[in-house]
Amino acid sequence: MQTPGEFVREQVTTVREKVDRVAGSVAESVGPAAVSSQVGNFIREQRNAARVSLRELARTAGVSNPYLSQVERGLRKPSAEILASIARGLKISAESLYEQAGILDRRSGSPDTVAAIRSDESLSERHKAVLLELYETYVREHRAAHPAAKSSHPAPDTTTSKESA
Repeated sequence: MQTPGEFVREQVTTVREKVDRVAGSVAESVGPAAVSSQVGNFIREQRNAARVSLRELARTAGVSNPYLSQVERGLRKPSAEILASIARGLKISAESLYEQAGILDRRSGSPDTVAAIRSDESLSERHKAVLLELYETYVREHRAAHPAAKSSHPAPDTTTSKESA
């Protein structure tokens, strides 16, 4: 039986491996301009929401001002490594940028719940990752137990009875 920490480490490793494998093929399968523009817009929105200047984010992410500007305008497609650096500079999860770039599939579950976990400033990035992984696991288990209950905003089953089985 795995401990929760081991489970999360294994999941993070799996995600990182998938990101590395998929990163190269994303540009071929999806129009690069659309993906670059989407991730660029998302980065700009996050930067503005955090009230961080382009220059400051470029410095903390370890990229040049012109390069970051080109990423935001959709003229450049950043690598997974650059996205992770930008995420650290914005103090958001790299996973959210990977999702915007099309490198990683969106999480299952309610987008509102996922957004609430990600935006909680009292949680560290590690805690957010653990909570998101646990939430996703509960949603998957609920869907597996109740295949007909798939909806646009599924809620994990928190009851112990098997009334709906």
